[in-house]
Amino acid sequence: MKKALPKKDILLVSTSTTHGTGYLEHCQNEIKQLLGERKSILFIPYARPGGISHTDYTAKAREAFEAMGIQLTGVHEAASPVTAVEQAEAVFIGGGNTFLLLRQLYANKLIELLQKRVEQGMPYMGTSAGTNVAGKTIGTTNDMPIVFPKSFDALQLVPFNINPHYLDPLPDSTHMGETRETRIQEFHVHNRQPVVGLREGSMLRISGEQIELLGPHSARIFLQGKPAMEFKPADDISFLLQAY
Repeated sequence: MKKALPKKDILLVSTSTTHGTGYLEHCQNEIKQLLGERKSILFIPYARPGGISHTDYTAKAREAFEAMGIQLTGVHEAASPVTAVEQAEAVFIGGGNTFLLLRQLYANKLIELLQKRVEQGMPYMGTSAGTNVAGKTIGTTNDMPIVFPKSFDALQLVPFNINPHYLDPLPDSTHMGETRETRIQEFHVHNRQPVVGLREGSMLRISGEQIELLGPHSARIFLQGKPAMEFKPADDISFLLQAY
């Protein structure tokens, strides 16, 4: 019997910037559709390990959302991160280092709260690391483990893992190391959940029991013990929500 799923409204983007576009410019239409009539969003900038402060990172995100008529505030600007998430109309988690991001989400006691709010229908948007933590675990991130989080278990907003910035092997490359596909196959030796290889410019839109691949590219989907599969944006990949 098909299990009932809560009403979720999620946009998972591979990257915040594609070649030749500004920050979030390539996914503006999808962001507007996600937010609908909402006029504010809470930004979580925890993923940045250095080189840019939470304040500067938030200012960059704020500029992009203000251009869409959306007011953005940073979770670090609030007296209580928990209260900020409780009161948020929507949440956006940006990219950076996935290990650092997940550690900070645990440290600020936001894991269960974000799960609860999203299950209640609060829109969630992630890019890169923010997309990684929406999955079952962070076991398929490309990032270096610069810190050790409490657990590799992530927000589990979807029952699969994602590999943002998925790269295909270059046909004329002399590189002899593992490909992304090889590493995901290695992941599946010890882990059961599906993995979505999300190419740059691509995104997943989850609405209730439906999942849609958006953007200009196909996605490469990996199931344990089976050959990798390619799905085009027009294809139905909602089976991923019922995988395990």
